[in-house]
Amino acid sequence: MHAYNRISSRVFDVLLAPFGHRLAGFDLLVWPLVMGVVALLVYKHASNQKAIARVKKQISTHLLEIRLFSHDILRVLSATGSIVARNLVYMGHNLLPMLVMLVPMLAIMVQLVAHYAYAPAKPGSVELLRLRLDPAVAVSPRDVSLGLPEGVVLDAPPVRTADGRVFWRLRAEREGDHVLAVDVGGERFEKGWAVGGGPRKVPRKRVRGLEALLYPGEEALPASAPLLSLDLDAPTRELGFFPDGELGILVWSLGLSLVAGFALRGLFGVTF
Repeated sequence: MHAYNRISSRVFDVLLAPFGHRLAGFDLLVWPLVMGVVALLVYKHASNQKAIARVKKQISTHLLEIRLFSHDILRVLSATGSIVARNLVYMGHNLLPMLVMLVPMLAIMVQLVAHYAYAPAKPGSVELLRLRLDPAVAVSPRDVSLGLPEGVVLDAPPVRTADGRVFWRLRAEREGDHVLAVDVGGERFEKGWAVGGGPRKVPRKRVRGLEALLYPGEEALPASAPLLSLDLDAPTRELGFFPDGELGILVWSLGLSLVAGFALRGLFGVTF
């Protein structure tokens, strides 16, 4: 995940925001449409189009059979069983393209979230930095310390819990892309905090494992790290016409890509 997030971010940091992060609408319109086209191409080449068309025809035939022979209960039951079986076959034909399609679509959606779901914190704001230790590693919350750059101060003493969590309440006193340095048992881990300035890609959370795919704003934590996550809240960016926040951007992107896919399926000669 560490290498994937680094490569993915390098690619999309170049591709996204060609006119600056203020014009979020451009990317939120263009990239879901690209997702729809990519999904069509994947579906066309990764699925058995002839088999899908054949099983859909068989399902239609059995539906017609139920309508024509509704007075024959045995015929209806037989046709219903055949429809269930053919639907299972249909789902099987769709499984591979769905899995292949998931990779590029997920990569685009999470990058849109990283670039446009959050806004920099305002100078003077107070946020909570949360750290969660790996319970499988023999590191105590007492072995964790935090180094702060100029422009960020500790607003309250840290809170350490018995289940391996540490909380710091921080106050931003100056604009900038600050780097918070967390020391865990002698190992240093950094967490970014965007404060003030214009819209830009805002780091939200550093995690390790598969969950890191959802947070490409920063590099994933190494698999060997003694902590599971570093989490610092960021304000939600208001996007006007478009739904905002993580869920809003994900739903919008997926919805528009589906609309584009269904609208263009005839042009690409794809059968669902």
